[in-house]
Amino acid sequence: MNVVITGGAGFIGRRLARALLERGTLTGLAGPGQKIDQLTLVDVTPAPALRDPRVREVTGDIADSAFLNGVIDGETTSVFHLAAIVSGMAEADFALGMRVNLDATRALLEICRTRRHVPRVVFSSSVAVFGGALPEVVPEGTAVNPQSSYGTQKAIGELLVNDYSRRGFIDGRSLRLPTISVRPGRPNAALSSFASGIIREPLNGEPAICPVDADARMWLLSPARVIDCLIHAHELDAAALGTDRTVALPGLSVSVGEMVASLERVAGPDVAERIRWARDERVARMVATWPGAIETTHAQSLGFRADDTFESVIRQYMDDELSSRRG
Repeated sequence: MNVVITGGAGFIGRRLARALLERGTLTGLAGPGQKIDQLTLVDVTPAPALRDPRVREVTGDIADSAFLNGVIDGETTSVFHLAAIVSGMAEADFALGMRVNLDATRALLEICRTRRHVPRVVFSSSVAVFGGALPEVVPEGTAVNPQSSYGTQKAIGELLVNDYSRRGFIDGRSLRLPTISVRPGRPNAALSSFASGIIREPLNGEPAICPVDADARMWLLSPARVIDCLIHAHELDAAALGTDRTVALPGLSVSVGEMVASLERVAGPDVAERIRWARDERVARMVATWPGAIETTHAQSLGFRADDTFESVIRQYMDDELSSRRG
């Protein structure tokens, strides 16, 4: 079977690729346990090559239907659609966000439709589809009310995945991802970037700025658990999902103050003291519209799982990123 990952040069895309190569099989058109013969990584920029003969890396504009037509062929059985313009950039550049987050998603689904063999598509959505005046714990079935262009684009993508699945063009499933923390690397343009920065930078001996108040509550998931959820979503039988192919993933509900307290317990007060609190009204206003906790009984019944504690997330980052550098 041939598998495509859009956003394959990104942090999550590369981790997913490595996990799939290690796993070696997925559910395909002929059923479970099908061998992955080719893994195509698609992105606008190249990334360090994965040394595996099964990997094909393709660079181009994902919103260009002609380009996508050469990527998703009649042998493509599965697509993980991760490519996106992050929240802050989508808000700053409306046209770019619409082109990559919406137009490219529609183009990808259309090409899958024309292939006529009903490929399985996993679409990475976001809890940013929620917004406005939300309860402390957002119930399942809450209507989407995004307060950003990014959230709006993701909400439309979910509806498209539902409709293309209803029509039998694809076998789709959309995952509403929590904020991912702790991401390695440098800060990006996502409005939630600080949720990694206030942990990552202090652990790397660098200062960090927290742009929201300590009582701001976040819905979080670790990188490793996100990869598990993406693969688990792919392997689910369509009958278990029903007519609504959208699943809000479980997460950890922690305040930013609790995140910092966890960092202090794991790494010591000297590390936590590298964080400076400087409220940014633009970021704080947007974060206040996001859910701090979501009721995820449905997701849990399907076998999705969150991390145990935020301290375990911090230790995971230290083991995966810091230990490898020191070694």
